[in-house]
Amino acid sequence: MSKPRNLLVVVADGEHARFLRPAADNALHCESAFDSTTAHKQSSDLGADRPGASVHTGSTAHHAMTPRHDPKDMEKAKFARFVAKQINAIATGEGFDRLILVAPSSILAVVDAGLDTESKAFTINTLAKDLTKVPDHELWPHVQTWMPRRSIAS
Repeated sequence: MSKPRNLLVVVADGEHARFLRPAADNALHCESAFDSTTAHKQSSDLGADRPGASVHTGSTAHHAMTPRHDPKDMEKAKFARFVAKQINAIATGEGFDRLILVAPSSILAVVDAGLDTESKAFTINTLAKDLTKVPDHELWPHVQTWMPRRSIAS
């Protein structure tokens, strides 16, 4: 008798992440959830009070400089790397043999880049979509295409 597939579905964005597993009733159930404590804040609350300014020689005008990186986007990327670390930890701990990642494309790219070789090898599909506000019981139609089929014993 073969071991049943151990599927992990991760639904994330830059502020929230849920780790779900399918149950016998073919519904997804949240195993754990994480929320960023800083990604929801305003950029001005995360960085300097004001952007720097440049002065032109021979002129009294000052021009505000836009920052090279938005602090809010940096916090979202930091959270996405945290999500990847959590996935890697599960892969080495209790494990999974199939992984589905669901996140907006910018977050999906960061999470995917942070996955180790073992976690990437078990990734069966990714969906570039923000489904963090979709309740667990309504996620099934979005990911059922990649769910392993259960064989019926005769």
